[in-house]
Amino acid sequence: MPSLIPDVVAPGTLAGRKQPTLTTDGGLVVRPWADSDAPAVLEAFQDPTMHQWHALTAESEAETAAWIEEWRQAWQGERHAFWAVADADSDQLVGRVALRAIELADGVAYIAYWTMPHARGRGVAPQAVTALTRWAFDEIGLHRLELTHATGNEASCRVATKTGYALEGTKRSAELHADGWHDMHLHARVQGDPVPRDRRPVF
Repeated sequence: MPSLIPDVVAPGTLAGRKQPTLTTDGGLVVRPWADSDAPAVLEAFQDPTMHQWHALTAESEAETAAWIEEWRQAWQGERHAFWAVADADSDQLVGRVALRAIELADGVAYIAYWTMPHARGRGVAPQAVTALTRWAFDEIGLHRLELTHATGNEASCRVATKTGYALEGTKRSAELHADGWHDMHLHARVQGDPVPRDRRPVF
């Protein structure tokens, strides 16, 4: 059936190109995942803070290596895209950033992130979110990016605000965590929103 509305982003826009490496304003790279990242991912998912806000846990490097392979393969499926965030000089893993639930035809996706415990307080999440947002809008042509977090996750709320994701409301009892159902803040940026002037790290 013909549509009156053209696709915002054409199918194949991601799969038809190599997943890029992005740079941040603060000395980090946002790069595709490597096999050598498996031990650091395992370390990240032993952290109690990760368990508080994320649904997954990991028990072995073999398990996190399998995750990494899934994250790399996801690029071709164009529904999710995952990047490692690393120090530009040492290539040490400091976090992850991702586009989730991508709908190219509608021009929308969710942005998600986490930071390694040893790297918190260095502005990792804001740098990575800013770099990926810029790429998604300017290079791919997505129209709207959404960001959600539990209302109790004040650190994530600061990241969203710092990177220009406006708070649009609260989704009541929207996500099940290990300790029960959580209300979720919904933030978003759309094409044409002003770029935040102050990008100094806050998280």
